[in-house]
Amino acid sequence: MTKVSKITYTAIFAAIATVLMYFEFPLPFMPPFLKVDLSGAVVLIGAFMFGIGPAITMIGIKDLIHLTQTQTGGSGELADFLMLSALVIVAVLIYRSHKSRKMAIAGCISGSLAMSVVAMLTNYFLIIPFYSQIMPLEAIFEACSAVNPLVTGMQGYLLIGVLPFNLIKGTILTAITMLAYKKLSVFIKSKQLEVHRSTQQAN
Repeated sequence: MTKVSKITYTAIFAAIATVLMYFEFPLPFMPPFLKVDLSGAVVLIGAFMFGIGPAITMIGIKDLIHLTQTQTGGSGELADFLMLSALVIVAVLIYRSHKSRKMAIAGCISGSLAMSVVAMLTNYFLIIPFYSQIMPLEAIFEACSAVNPLVTGMQGYLLIGVLPFNLIKGTILTAITMLAYKKLSVFIKSKQLEVHRSTQQAN
């Protein structure tokens, strides 16, 4: 793949991820302000196809655009950048060790675990400190407890809320990636071949 093609596809994938980031949905029994968006699947597919650098660029672009309408003072966007970067770096490094569907799945699972650990850290150091400036910590955890009575404090929020939420999110992103990656990869390669042939005929 040429440098121009990689830049073009990186921009396209970043644009799709940016749009998808605005479509969020909650999960049952999870803290109400933790929501899933499917932009990570686009980034993960892009990571497998184009590499870690372009994937992190996609994350940066979508988070910077989302930052213009942030409701978390930038803490949510920074957390998203760190979490998805952990996901794609771990997933791609494992996949590259032996490129196969099995290793791709293993990479996604390991990446999801890494993302979940980073999510707990970013919630503890970024997200909760931001929300605590708007409402007392007790009120935050009461809102979580109304959805899941087991979440009564910071420890419960992280271990019963954030951790399982991100493991489920990682599973969703993995499933979408495994379903779409191969088809998209074949499609893009076929388009590149068509362009290459057209260029040769023109010359």
